[in-house]
Amino acid sequence: MSAAVGIEARGPRHSAGRRAASFAIPLLLVVLVITAIAALTVGAAGIPLSRLPAALGLAGESTAMTARDQLVLWSIRIPRIAAAAMIGGLLAAAGAIMQGLFRNPLADPALVGVSSGGALAAASAIVFTDSRFGEALRFLQTELLPLAAFAGSLATTAILYGISSRSGRTSIAIFLLAGVAITAIANAGIGLLVFIADDRQLRDITFWMLGSMSGATWTKAAVLAPILIAGLAACAFIARGLDLLVLGEADAFHGGVDVERLKRISIVIVSAMTGVAVSISGVIGFVGIVVPHLLRLVIGPAHRLLLPASVLSGAILMVGADTLARTIVAPAEMPIGILTAAVGAPVFLFILLRQRGLAAL
Repeated sequence: MSAAVGIEARGPRHSAGRRAASFAIPLLLVVLVITAIAALTVGAAGIPLSRLPAALGLAGESTAMTARDQLVLWSIRIPRIAAAAMIGGLLAAAGAIMQGLFRNPLADPALVGVSSGGALAAASAIVFTDSRFGEALRFLQTELLPLAAFAGSLATTAILYGISSRSGRTSIAIFLLAGVAITAIANAGIGLLVFIADDRQLRDITFWMLGSMSGATWTKAAVLAPILIAGLAACAFIARGLDLLVLGEADAFHGGVDVERLKRISIVIVSAMTGVAVSISGVIGFVGIVVPHLLRLVIGPAHRLLLPASVLSGAILMVGADTLARTIVAPAEMPIGILTAAVGAPVFLFILLRQRGLAAL
């Protein structure tokens, strides 16, 4: 009788959850479009909504003001918004994969050192290509930075996985603690590079550490796009495995999941997503924690829906944060990493307190 009552009591909640999940993707798409349109109109060179169609070339006559608006939009604002949306989506999806892989809402590429490893590799590439030893490769700096950041993120993730895994089992506590140590080592390396860098190199390294979208261009957005598309395709491939992995590695194995293969694929995906994002924007923390965790509370833990919803929500968060970063202290620009930390840190504390409350039950 009590079981029947429990099922009946859970029914309305489950039905409400399914309804919320079914509307999640269309709703997030609408919110993303609205956020992007608002971001197009806001900035040092404001473009009123009435002039936006003409600036986009959709309507209106060509005037001097229209030409100026088009220059601002197509040369600066649109590539920046596109890059911010893709970076937010990549970081949020990477966080969702890590949380599913390690079955812990505290797992995040920035928190466990993956972003710091990518930033260290990118900073090393900056100093090397700008020195007399790497002068021959200086013209490839734009292409080398994403590769270096990816390699650094991949190496960091592999080290963390190797440290936290033993006899085919992964310890979440050791993973997180090792992440703290790796982050400290990476930060020490970045500090050494800061010490030996000249003024120009120092400005570039500082850009990575604070996080900013000010350097976004069409070329950099083009680098992000294929990684995002490939990542989304791979997310569809691993979603079922991540769902079964929540039950435990043994149950996932008996459910037909090659657990070790799933882990390797997930690590590569997280490294690629984090590495390319870090290479463009620098270290931006807490996106991978806040977005997937809040979405799990709203639409549930099913990764088939959670992963694309994380991409869209991360894009919304990053576009909104970047818009705020370039307007809140105008005409100056606030590093976007400061804003994401200001929002993400309280949410992170909430997650910790909630986990403590659940553990006490």
